[in-house]
Amino acid sequence: MIIFKYLLVALLGFLFIGCSTKYQPVGFSGGFSETRLGDDTFNVSFRGNGYTSREKASDFALLRSAELTLDGGYQYFIILNSEKYVENGSYTSPKTYNTTFQANTFGNQTYGNAYTRSNGGNTIYFQRPSTDNTIQCFKDKPNLNTVIYEAEFISKSIKTKYDIRD
Repeated sequence: MIIFKYLLVALLGFLFIGCSTKYQPVGFSGGFSETRLGDDTFNVSFRGNGYTSREKASDFALLRSAELTLDGGYQYFIILNSEKYVENGSYTSPKTYNTTFQANTFGNQTYGNAYTRSNGGNTIYFQRPSTDNTIQCFKDKPNLNTVIYEAEFISKSIKTKYDIRD
């Protein structure tokens, strides 16, 4: 019965966190968020979980930037500042012990053997990537000496890459 409980907890855990973070507003398993810094300026963040690649975290921050640009009636955006980082973590499963004893009696003497088995105590290491972009939006293509993103193109391209449907 105890083994069944551990298997059930492990199965539910894998089902719950066994996938990379989806493109979604920030929640328990990660996602995007934004802060408006001005009329045309935003800080856009994407936080992944232990199954999310750095590339995906970067792409999803870029996708959210494109969506905010289009939602605001703009066509283009630039990244004023970008920070990418990884949070390292670990999880160690609880260690359990199970002892069994077998005894045999012969006359006035009892002989026995005890066996102790341990389970658990395994450590899993993981990394959670994050990307923070500060963006500025433009209605017309600016004449700047930097990378200028066309929001509609970025949105379609990343949605196609990850099969994201509206």
